[in-house]
Amino acid sequence: MACYQLHREQFVPKPRAEVFAFFSDARNLEAITPGFLNFRITTPGSIAIAAGTLIDYRLRLFGVPFSWRTQIETFEPSDRFSDVQLRGPYKLWHHTHEFFDAPGGTRMTDHVEYELPLGPMGTIAHALVIRRMLGKIFDFRRDEIAKLFPAA
Repeated sequence: MACYQLHREQFVPKPRAEVFAFFSDARNLEAITPGFLNFRITTPGSIAIAAGTLIDYRLRLFGVPFSWRTQIETFEPSDRFSDVQLRGPYKLWHHTHEFFDAPGGTRMTDHVEYELPLGPMGTIAHALVIRRMLGKIFDFRRDEIAKLFPAA
């Protein structure tokens, strides 16, 4: 089974503490997720992010609704956190978010390792659809982050 990787970097012209605070608030994920996914957090109430926190989502992909549950695996305030899929569309989903001081702001990185189910059919789906779809999702995130955190 193929393990795929997606890596993105983005400069945000704001202090690291401010950028980290935004990304460590799970409720902000809806604002940076494209509408075509119909993405909604279903975990009730406020979500205190820490290692072990569970977050439930509902989304629709190609018209098919499904649930997704992630667990915060690591949480190091102002530096990094990672989440893993416990239930959802992937065989494996491990997403690491890192934040670094940079001149005039923060450099943040997203690194995702993922595997698809369905063996050879998953490999074909990745080549035809999934790779491009994930690219579009992370392009949307990049653009929304640039709007939310404009240069002064």
